[in-house]
Amino acid sequence: MRRAKRSLSVAAAFLPCMLIAQQPDTVLTLLFAGDIMCHDMQLASARNDSTGAYHFDSVFEYIAPVLGGSDIAIGNLEVTLGGAPYTGYPAFSAPDDLAASCMKAGFDVLVTANNHSADRRGAGITRTIRVLDSLGMPHTGTWISSEARDTLSPLMISGNGMRIALLNYTYGTNGITVNPPPLVAYIDTLRIAGDVKKAREKNADITIVFIHWGNEYDTLPSPAQKKTAQAIIRAGAGMIIGSHPHVIQPMTWLPDSTGAARPVVWSMGNFVSNQRRRRTDGGAMTKFELTRTNGEVKITSSEYILTWVYTPVINGKKQFRILPCSLYENNPEFFQSPSDYSAMKLFVSDARRLLDGSNTGFGELINEGGGLIDATRLPVTDN
Repeated sequence: MRRAKRSLSVAAAFLPCMLIAQQPDTVLTLLFAGDIMCHDMQLASARNDSTGAYHFDSVFEYIAPVLGGSDIAIGNLEVTLGGAPYTGYPAFSAPDDLAASCMKAGFDVLVTANNHSADRRGAGITRTIRVLDSLGMPHTGTWISSEARDTLSPLMISGNGMRIALLNYTYGTNGITVNPPPLVAYIDTLRIAGDVKKAREKNADITIVFIHWGNEYDTLPSPAQKKTAQAIIRAGAGMIIGSHPHVIQPMTWLPDSTGAARPVVWSMGNFVSNQRRRRTDGGAMTKFELTRTNGEVKITSSEYILTWVYTPVINGKKQFRILPCSLYENNPEFFQSPSDYSAMKLFVSDARRLLDGSNTGFGELINEGGGLIDATRLPVTDN
């Protein structure tokens, strides 16, 4: 059963903008997660060999309370829902239950523009959209036609009296040409500037650009990422959230044209995958608090939560469980073997070394006793 959250609604761009009551000192929390993947081993793990059905709920059982602690949780669905035969890398087509489990675990929105969007060509793009629509899962980044893009983008999300515009783009689709009518949003700074302007016309309190970019396995942003980020911030975006490198990259704040600072998360790494190389076996969720005071919306906190993919063997099958690291990093008896515990500790050590040394304005949220407490290492930048 999907857990209850505070009031949240999603409006298509063609709907008339409704007046939203301006209430002072209202707060909205946003949570972002990185790459949601489904490799062959994950398919085997989720399959019921007796019935042939796939079940992914258990993947999220330990992280669902964290998702439930936010008003709006957004993740990058880096697979198609292209139907059977189900396949992992290099051409992903995951069972529909993966998206259903994401929704039950607490995701409110999924973005779909990434380098695997076209793994099943146009038919896979269209089917992915149809499945998400059938689940009632809001999404953006791919569309069934140009008319749908013009109607539905930017994705407008309303919660706690605030209006959020969400845009999503990818650097490419692994060389696969997407022939219309289906569309994938590619990175084009002129187009992004136009979309940000459109969001402003829709009375968005903040515009978020969720972007698939960078070099795989690089722990620092590339010159191209930096150049693109500067263009997006100049265009008026209020926040940039990055994915694709499959490893964590730093989080910072960049000045816009007025001198105000805007958060940029270069890469959140993997949320769930079967990648087990050093630094690829986990990620960092990012959490923001938006506060409306006297009609003005500001970002009043920016934090991260380290997560790691635990893969115990249960009944002869490798399983996948996303763990909030801080809740288990001092709990070695939870793990099936000392090597599992050591692997998580190495991930945490690598991540903190990188983020403590390179972050500006982001502190870590530590999970203790089922609740998250602020363990900020650096002060949050005043924007």
